[in-house]
Amino acid sequence: MANLNPHLEKLSSYYFFKDIDQRTGALREKDPQAILFNLGIGDITRPLAPHLLSALCTASQEMGDRKTFRGYGPSQGYEFLREAILYGDYHRLGISIDEIFVSNGAKCDLANIQELFAPDSRIGICDPAYPVFIDTNVMAGRTLSWSEEKGGYDGIVTVPCLEENGFLPYPPSIPCDLIYLCSPNNPTGVAFTRQVLRLWIDYALEHNCIILYDGAYEAYITSEDCPRSIYEMEGAREVAIEIRSFSKSAGFTGLRCSYSIIPKNLRATLAGKEISVHSLWRRRQDMKFGGVPYPIQKCAAAMYSPEGQVEVKETIQTYQERARFLYNGLKSMGFAVYGGIDAPYVWCKTPAGLSSWEYFDQLLEQAHIICIPGRGFGKMGEGFVRFSAFADPQMLAESLLRIKQMA
Repeated sequence: MANLNPHLEKLSSYYFFKDIDQRTGALREKDPQAILFNLGIGDITRPLAPHLLSALCTASQEMGDRKTFRGYGPSQGYEFLREAILYGDYHRLGISIDEIFVSNGAKCDLANIQELFAPDSRIGICDPAYPVFIDTNVMAGRTLSWSEEKGGYDGIVTVPCLEENGFLPYPPSIPCDLIYLCSPNNPTGVAFTRQVLRLWIDYALEHNCIILYDGAYEAYITSEDCPRSIYEMEGAREVAIEIRSFSKSAGFTGLRCSYSIIPKNLRATLAGKEISVHSLWRRRQDMKFGGVPYPIQKCAAAMYSPEGQVEVKETIQTYQERARFLYNGLKSMGFAVYGGIDAPYVWCKTPAGLSSWEYFDQLLEQAHIICIPGRGFGKMGEGFVRFSAFADPQMLAESLLRIKQMA
């Protein structure tokens, strides 16, 4: 009989979405008439913008014409989309790059990029953080077992994001090989300042560390002191991989399209020799990835047209307004809240010293509101919950009213 990957067993105690589903299902069974408001899910709620939809439909029609039909596309992405990304996302920031890989979702690249690195690589992960950062390294065998006492996995370097430092992580004293950073952070919604990001780049340069920089929510950054790209910072091309998504910027959660930037001068060692990470990732993609479908890439490219830019910016502004509404509403009730300015999430401190799960249960049972307990994002997320501002305005307003009535 075949043997399974033994590292998968370590994940069993860490999967918290199953608990959320079970508790929500129990309430529905007890009270079938309950109207639940889901402020936990990080999915968009507005439909695809008209100009993007038109491009998707037109490109799909092309697939039915012998003259315009496309088969396998380049694993790195079609040139028309890569050029649109180059000029639309980077040239406007004064950044000149050409090392773009189009992919089928930032989550996929964040999960797969670790395949390039040695199993004994020392990993640094912020806490709280997006679970895929740690879960994929657990499955790859880079951590020890789950420690109930520590509330996390042994064998990794935890970088705390704490209330007292504004949830901005600072470099550890321990050298790491790979560091996962996310700006704006999911779940806290806090974006890196230039000062803090400078510290991280200097740390990576000093320790020959590679930064895996998750910029999935870059489109929501409004604070002037927060860079839109890590490549705005000097030295970043030598140490950083940047990964971005069209999901939250252009509403692609149901289409799946993203891209990664891997500079050609980013290098790591293999058998004592320095090797281009860019070339290895390209080889990996050529072997294991079939490319993003042509119609979806045409749809993504349409985002960078003048019409697409107007429509997408309007959608993002709508979500930003909802986030500010939710943030201000909770703050007016006396909650300690963070995020909501540079991200579509509000990070809320639980009242009366309740644990994350205790407040989750209270919101679910008394107000019929679903949130995400901060403990699910890591030990340092204890005592907080994450609210999503993607919900419709009426739902947000009614949710605030229900929370106020609980007090």
